[in-house]
Amino acid sequence: MPSNRSVLATIGALVCLLAAVFAAAPAQAAVSVGDGPGGRVVILPSAPSGASAVPARSAAVSTPTSSPAVRTSHIQPGASYTCASGNLCAVVWDATTSDYKVFFFYSCNRYSLSGWDGTGTYYDAQTGGVTSYFYGQSGNVLKSFTPDSTNHTYNWTPVWSIRNC
Repeated sequence: MPSNRSVLATIGALVCLLAAVFAAAPAQAAVSVGDGPGGRVVILPSAPSGASAVPARSAAVSTPTSSPAVRTSHIQPGASYTCASGNLCAVVWDATTSDYKVFFFYSCNRYSLSGWDGTGTYYDAQTGGVTSYFYGQSGNVLKSFTPDSTNHTYNWTPVWSIRNC
């Protein structure tokens, strides 16, 4: 017959496991009033001046990435994409494919960036009053902001990480 201590320990472990599962949920709250289920349609700028495709094997250029990885899409210059409610959408030029790579940051986290160079955009469609941050190489805050329904142009070159909450 199990002792009271082992029963309590098992219950305690289950409570901790459940707390960890719920703590890992996305940082965003419910969809705010006025936002449809499809989110906001954002138009991308034209290609950066002098932009051309670079072979993926080139040592000088690599495709932009984030760690941990998030959902991404490749979109042609001048086309549109939907930044769904609850996302911080960041757009960077991908010289390996000659198009824009859109990153959909949803789950609350600090994301390390690699290969993010030049000018791009971001649109903050998060909900719940969150504040997001762009950080430099030494961890210094380059920018903090809250959602404002505006597509912003931003120079990604000095940005080493993003925290979307």
